[in-house]
Amino acid sequence: MDSLGFIVIFVAIVSFFFIHTWLSNRNNPVIDWPFFGMLPALLCHLSNIHDYATTVLKHYEGTFMFKGPWLTNLDFLITIDPMNVHHITSKNFDNYIKGPKFYEIFEIMGDGIFNIDSDKWKRNRDTLHSLFKANSFESSFVKTIHKKLESCLVPLLNNASELGTVVDLQDIFQRFTFDNICSIVLGFDPNSLPNKLIDKFPENAFETAFNKMEDGMFYRHIAPRFLWKLQKWLQIGQEKSYGECGKIIDQFLHQFISSTFQEQNKFNYTKDDDESNFNMLKALVMESGMETIEPKFLRDNALNLLAAGRDAISASLSWFFWLVSTHPLVEAKILEEFRENLITKEENWFITSRLEILNKLVYLHGALCEALRLFPPLPFEHKSAVKSDILPSGDHVNANTRILYSLYSMGRMEQIWGEDCLEFKPERWISDKGSIIQVPSYKFIAFNAGPRSCLGKNITFIQMKIVAIALLLNFQFEVVEGHNVCPCLSVILHMKHGLKVKVTKRGIN
Repeated sequence: MDSLGFIVIFVAIVSFFFIHTWLSNRNNPVIDWPFFGMLPALLCHLSNIHDYATTVLKHYEGTFMFKGPWLTNLDFLITIDPMNVHHITSKNFDNYIKGPKFYEIFEIMGDGIFNIDSDKWKRNRDTLHSLFKANSFESSFVKTIHKKLESCLVPLLNNASELGTVVDLQDIFQRFTFDNICSIVLGFDPNSLPNKLIDKFPENAFETAFNKMEDGMFYRHIAPRFLWKLQKWLQIGQEKSYGECGKIIDQFLHQFISSTFQEQNKFNYTKDDDESNFNMLKALVMESGMETIEPKFLRDNALNLLAAGRDAISASLSWFFWLVSTHPLVEAKILEEFRENLITKEENWFITSRLEILNKLVYLHGALCEALRLFPPLPFEHKSAVKSDILPSGDHVNANTRILYSLYSMGRMEQIWGEDCLEFKPERWISDKGSIIQVPSYKFIAFNAGPRSCLGKNITFIQMKIVAIALLLNFQFEVVEGHNVCPCLSVILHMKHGLKVKVTKRGIN
């Protein structure tokens, strides 16, 4: 009876604390439970985590401290306050680094530009910046896009329209961008995108490993560190898959790195070589020098470039085409702009790599910016404070505090974008004089802000515009009735169920 009495008393005390906590916080969108912290709320809303985070952040006026279970070190500060973001990414940049916890989560990315800090990051960025500025890079990239459009993407969609077959446009874009980025980084086209519909598209072990790699990265964000570390040590569950992905990726990249070294020794390429031979592995070797460059440097930066060139652009294209296909008035205005600026139909999309043509397409640029505002390919970023600090919002930050800023939620802030912030409205980007309105990067955060702003911003817009022109000139896309379009749980804002569409041929008269 004594033991039973103690159990009853213990249960009563625990129940009291839980009921008291619930009563005290029942009007809040998130409850800080004894022992479990706020993790139960996060798990309950995991399926719509980005919209839930937006609701919570608005409730707390833009900045909020998430508290994980006791002793799990899952606490972090999350903000959507533009002045806080400006402070973190620019004004006090040196105090907010990726940090060792970030590196652990993304360890498969190695010492690539997205994963490192300080002098090593600066050296990598300077090297890549030099390559991105080279005329041979942009010219080669544009030619690669045109070639893949002409040989695969347009014929495939022509075939789909003729057969009346439903296709997954997201999967098609992932294959399209994967082939393109492999060509430009590795000098190798994996040909994962066919030029006509077949029963089953070809699978590439490297691309499959990419998808599983992203699942593993997201898992490490939400699982307590001790848990995924234990799984890694035991080689079980999600961590076993994550480790296997790393081996596949390393094997795939090793063959191209070895080939690049062999070719460089044999042919002694120079920066003045024909741009048709351009690839970024070769260019990195030439930029850094054969004597000093290490295979790991090539592996890590190649993987970072491949991830950005495949996932970020394919996700952005998917959300853009979904938004345009579900907003016929926007689509009509884009097509009207094409009629005004593309002189004849015969010129069509083959001329669209000319910057003077692309720069005239102001409404298209506004529509792309709107898609990136509402659905940024990276829905959140996080940093770690080196020293204690006070944010412009007045929130105190201790040393080693993890800070997340939600790019997804910032695109849904009335304080930045007005009461119509949830609407897809390209006009918000266009001035009365018909030019693009320049929004500070710490507000329009899709390409990050400050010294870590995306190096590939310009080439991203060029690629998206060329694809948009080529496809919208030739096809109309209709989302399958009843198809559920929503974000998936990943470090990249892909669509959970893909983008199932019917394709109809059309042309501009």
